[in-house]
Amino acid sequence: MKVYTKTGDKGTTALFGGTRVSKSHDRINAYGTVDELNSHIGLLRDQECNESRHDVLVEVQDRLFTLGSILATEPGNTKVKLPQLEEKDITFLEDKIDGMEQSLEPMKNFILPGGHQSVSFCHIARCVCRRAERLVILLSEQAEVDDLIIKYLNRLSDYLFVLSRKMTAELKAPETPWIPRK
Repeated sequence: MKVYTKTGDKGTTALFGGTRVSKSHDRINAYGTVDELNSHIGLLRDQECNESRHDVLVEVQDRLFTLGSILATEPGNTKVKLPQLEEKDITFLEDKIDGMEQSLEPMKNFILPGGHQSVSFCHIARCVCRRAERLVILLSEQAEVDDLIIKYLNRLSDYLFVLSRKMTAELKAPETPWIPRK
């Protein structure tokens, strides 16, 4: 199988099921951003400070592939068999958030992203996750989208924020509060 098919040379791509749509279609933007997020999670997984979270981040990447596959399937297509998101996928993230928060100081201010390159990678992933969430919500205003997809992305961005704080603490990096000018 060749990587290039030449079928997209005129600006269209096929959904699972065969329907061709513009590469600028909201559905393509949504699952393309999920794919971008997955790459950022891979970058996070590659950080030495996340060795202990390797399996968690692989699990997240797997769920993102599931989520992207669902979004890439034409609405109403029941012939394509796909893995599904489940409520336990959201509970998994919530449990990881709760576990990390137990050892973190309570927040008193918003936090400026940064302090260490690995932490910055986490903040970038969080921002891409929020963008993916917004694009999926936009898609849901035009077509049916499983509510668990939106819920998962929302919880994943929370997980990534708490992970950035946990990484900051573990790396003994500075956590810079945002103090608005008066």
